[in-house]
This record gives sequence, C-alpha cells and structure tokens, in this order.
Amino acid sequence: MWAAEPGSIEFRGDIRLPQIAFAIDEILQAALASGTPQSRLVVECRVDQNSLPPQGYRIERMESPAGFRITGGDPTGAMYGGLDIAEAIRIHALGDLAEGEHRPYIKRRGIKFNIPLDVRTPSYSDNGDRFQANIPEVWSTTFWHEFLDEMARHRYNVLTLWNLHPFPSIVRVPEFPDVALNDVWRTRLRLDDSFSHTGRDMVRPEMLQDVEIVRRMTIDEKIAFWRHVMQYAHDRGIEVYWFTWNIFVWGTDGKYGITADRDNPVTVQYFRASVRELVRTYPLLAGIGITAGENMGRGTKRLTPEQWLWQTYGEGVRDALADQRGRSFRLIHRFHMTNLSDILREFHEARDILEFSFKYSIAHMYSIPNPPFIKPALEQMPAGMKTWLTVRNDDVYSFRWGDPDYAREYILNMPGRDRLAGFYMGPDGYCWGREAIDVDGEVPRQLVMKKQWYSFLLWGRLSYDPALSNDHFRRIVAARFPELPSEKLFTAWAAASRVFPLITRFFWGDIDLRWFPEACMRYPAPRGFYTVKDFILGQTMPGSGVLNIREWLNHKDHTEQIAVGPLEIARDLESNAQKTLTLLADLKSRDIAHRELQRTLGDLEAVAYLGKYYAEKIRGAVRLAEFDRDGRPEQKQAAVEHLHKALENWQNYARITLSQYKPQLLNRIGYVDLHEITPYVEKDIAIAQEWKPGTLKELTPLRQTGDVPFRP
Repeated sequence: MWAAEPGSIEFRGDIRLPQIAFAIDEILQAALASGTPQSRLVVECRVDQNSLPPQGYRIERMESPAGFRITGGDPTGAMYGGLDIAEAIRIHALGDLAEGEHRPYIKRRGIKFNIPLDVRTPSYSDNGDRFQANIPEVWSTTFWHEFLDEMARHRYNVLTLWNLHPFPSIVRVPEFPDVALNDVWRTRLRLDDSFSHTGRDMVRPEMLQDVEIVRRMTIDEKIAFWRHVMQYAHDRGIEVYWFTWNIFVWGTDGKYGITADRDNPVTVQYFRASVRELVRTYPLLAGIGITAGENMGRGTKRLTPEQWLWQTYGEGVRDALADQRGRSFRLIHRFHMTNLSDILREFHEARDILEFSFKYSIAHMYSIPNPPFIKPALEQMPAGMKTWLTVRNDDVYSFRWGDPDYAREYILNMPGRDRLAGFYMGPDGYCWGREAIDVDGEVPRQLVMKKQWYSFLLWGRLSYDPALSNDHFRRIVAARFPELPSEKLFTAWAAASRVFPLITRFFWGDIDLRWFPEACMRYPAPRGFYTVKDFILGQTMPGSGVLNIREWLNHKDHTEQIAVGPLEIARDLESNAQKTLTLLADLKSRDIAHRELQRTLGDLEAVAYLGKYYAEKIRGAVRLAEFDRDGRPEQKQAAVEHLHKALENWQNYARITLSQYKPQLLNRIGYVDLHEITPYVEKDIAIAQEWKPGTLKELTPLRQTGDVPFRP
C-alpha cells in the first residue's frame, strides 16, 4: 500500500506483480500530466481468478475512502483495469468512469512484425530502406520496452516475429555449434528493387563483402537479450511467437552440409534440432508459426512439403515438450501454399497443439469489413479446431489512419470464438519498428506505433471491447490535441481514412505486389503505375458488391442495379475527401505549434487529395469507356477534363506528402517517389486524347489476383 495525503493518490495492491506496477505507473504519469486530484483518490488493485476469466476485470467505486477497486481475473486483467483509470484521468473523464465487468471480445490480439535480425538472417522484406534502418533497433532493450509498453496500453497481447530463418541469430544448437552467429551485421551495399519476392536471393554474396557491425554480441548475449524481451513481454501480458518461411538456410553458409534441399537429411536434422533448442531455450515462447513456402523446392521429392515440416518443426516441438510436460504451446500452421488435407494427415499426432493461420483480407485489411475469402476454410476445418487471422496492412504505410466505425465493423465480422484463435495485424512491405521517412525526424526516431497511435489504439481497444463508443475515442482525441475542436478533428480523421477502403474495394490487386494505393502502383515502381486504361480493365474486390467499369457499362441501362457502381465509389471518395478539406480549412486556420498535430493535419490533407485524385480518375475512366462504346466526342472530352482534375489533385497530394516524408525503397513495390510518378499521371491525359472507339475489344482484362488463401 502507498499512503496518500489529501490531493494525492493512494495505491493498494501487490506492486510486486509487474503488470500492476505498470498500471500504477501509468496512473501516476496521467495524474502528473493532468494535475493531481483535488481530493484524496484511492486505487485498489487485486487478482481473483475464481470470479473472472484471464484478461477480464471489474471496476467498482469505493465511497469511503473515495476511489476505485479493480479486480482482475489475472494480473493482466488487473493491469487493463488500471489502464482504464489512467486513461480516464488523462481524458478528464474519471467522474464518468462506469462500474462493471470487462472481458476480451477476441482473446488474442496481436502484431505481425517482420523482423530484420541481421544481413545474414533476414526477414522476408529486408531489401527495403525501413528494414535496414531497424536492424540495430531490434537488438535494443530500449526499443522493445517502448514497443511492448505501447502494445499493452492498446490492449494487444500477442507479438509475432517473422523471419526467413532466425535460428543462427537466436539459439545455440549443440549438434551444429558453428552455425550460431555472434554480433549483428548490416550491409553497407545500397539495395534496390531487383530482389526476388520469394526471399530466395535475400542474401547476395556482395552484401556480405561490405558490412558494418551494428551490435557486438556473443550468441549467449543474444539469447539473454531475447529471454529478457520475452520476460518483459510477459510482464505486460503479451505472448511471443516466432514465425518462419521455408526452406531457408541463410546464415549457415553451407556448414555441415546444410542446404535448402528438402531431401537433404542433414537439413532435416538441423531444423529439428534448431526448433527443439528454440523451444527449450525460451520457456516463455508461446508458440511457433510455420509456412510451406516460399522455398520448399519444386518437382517430386522423397519428402512432401508437409512431411518435411512435420519431421522438422513437428518433431522438434515434440522433442522439446517431452521433458516439459504441462507447458502450454501452440504450433500454428499457415494455410499459405499448402492443403488442409495434407496438414491434417502429417500433423495428426499434434492435434492437441495445432492451430491454423489464414490471410483474412489477403494483403488489404483496408478494403471491406467482411472479406469473403475465409468461408471455405471455416466450412472444411475439423470441428473444434481454430484458425488465426493474418490481417495484412499493405495499404497504409505513411499516414495516420483513424476510422473507428470501419475498425469496429471489421472486428465484429471476424469468425466466432469457436473458430477464432486470434489475429495478428501487420504489413509485409513496411517495418513497424521506428519511423524512418519523416523529412525532419526526431532523435531517437519515433516508433511507428507512436506515430500512428490512433490507428493502433482503435484496433487494439475495439478488438478487446467493440462496444467502446465513438464518443470515447473523440474524448481521447480531444485530450491529445486540446488546441482544436475535437468533433471536427475526429470527423475529418474518419472521413480521410475512408479513402483507402473505398479505392481498394474498387480497384483490387490481391497481394501487395499488385496494389499499393498510396501510389496507384504495382511492382515495379514507377513503371508499375496503373493508368486510366488499367482502371477500365481492372477488377473489383471479390465480395465487395462493387461493379467494375466494364460490368457497369453492361448494367447501366437496367432500371434495377443492386451492386454499387464506379460512379458511386467516385462520389463517396469525393464526398469524404471534400468533407475532410472543408473541416481542415477551419482547423488549419488556428495557431498550431504542436508538431504532431501539424503532421496529423498534413496527413489528412494529403489523403483527402489522394481521394479526390482517385474520384476524378474513376470518372475519367468511366467516360473513356463510354466513348469506347459510343464514340461521342463529348464523352472523350469529359474524360480528358476529369483526368486534368485528377492530375491537379495528384500534384497537391505529392506536394503535401513530400513536404513531410522522404521517398523510400519498398521491398515489395520498388522505389516510390511521388514526383517521379507524376509524369505517369500526366500520361493518362494523353491516353484519353489518343483513344479510339472499339479499343477495348482488343484488350484483355487485368489479372490482379493469383493468391490462393485456402486449398482443401
């Protein structure tokens, strides 16, 4: 118990529990920032596992002395209750804090983090600027303390770390001792967009010939480091998982005869031993996720991919758990590049720990809130088995997103608890470490999770409790930026954020290579720019109920049209963009010295102009398609006028964005410089001016899909 004088806070509870200690510190920090209470406030934290489930908590008001009693179903639940108190102080809503019980809507709410460990043990995405910049960060305890604290504040409780072949950087394998890597290396070689998107050439010989050592650490120090990270995560109620792609052997350098050949018995032995040591070395590791790709080898082999995965990961986990009876552990098998029947056949001895993982929106969570792709998997998964959702955000890298209505609807449309193990959210093409694109970035550079705090807050808090109201989030925004009228900022933020789902449901490219909405682009940039012709030939998202332009032309004369047409999408893009700009005209007229607020308003303005660009481009594509069919000159002229407006909006978008962010090399798209893309935007006008009626008959619709998220 901490005693308190009038006008102070008294804590009662076991502060030896790190979760409760963290919550108390958050309450103190909130009180210091907001001013100490005018009267004595008592906060009592305790744990009662008999009355509440894990992560659950109950808040009760105490009259004498005045304060709150927080009861958690476990220390994490007590922490969450304490964080509610801290937030109520921060947003000046302590008097409105309601009594009641709280239980997680989704039990496991996670972050997907492609982790760039070392030039010798890369992730799937390391040939991008942001990943290279974050290699030193992921070996910093300061970074992970800050990162995990933020996760806890937003109620995330799962961290998944994804790497092609992490073992040499994180474990020592007795049978293969020389594979373990000391120190942390980063190449000095300037990278480009010529790398394979399968990860098969992620480490090139020339990259290893010019390196810098960014951390000097023995393998034992690395193991101690990751044990500390996992302990710190545990102390914030967060489970840690490692995920791999296969078969990659980066870092082994051919030692002991290890190769990426599926039929190499030494490789099987090496992986099995590495998995065993990973599980044994890290008692707090919650599970391993595995992938039957991207480098399993082609053609007939002695071992099928699933047989190989069982003999390495399956048997390795069993070896480790054999002397750890009772340890809770998950083996998560992704559906990617394999079949359900093959998984079930080879992993039948591990059904008690086996779960699946499904790319829920493929690569685009900002599209529609009810993606249809998972339906066949749910229908064919055995009763009682559950899947995780990989919720990929390869839509919004640069900007601050925030629409609680979309996030809430997306979460409520996820499968029910009987089928859902949890979700983890994150990109493949961008590193969610420290921000590195701001033109005048802070030192140390800001966490992406802090820059995009509102987005992370919405997804974390709503996945714990989707009943949280928009007014609650408005009050959070008001407390963060008291300089501005919160209702206007909240509304502008939500309106701007609708741009990305609207355009992606209209113009669909399933994986990140095929569609990057920040740049109207596919790989490789800038040549992969989607032209007005592409918009006519493009597809809409399956299950969106949106007609593409060619479908709309065939249906436009019908009196009944159930689906949404391209002009309705353009209308909604224009409406949300204009609403944003109208509100910003008032907000930006005020004296704003707050750097974060300036940047936030800049993001909203940039995205609004991007929305107006897409609205005019869609209209131009529609009129050009009509001209192709009807041949009326006024239709072509209308198309040209819309595309001139599109260019003007793009120029505003590029100007504002580049005033805040540097161009960057994205591993899945290429080098993205909005000024370099502008000439391609201008060419749309020439395409329309030169268009001849009947051209479409000679063209083939774009193929913008190819990923198969589920095979029975």
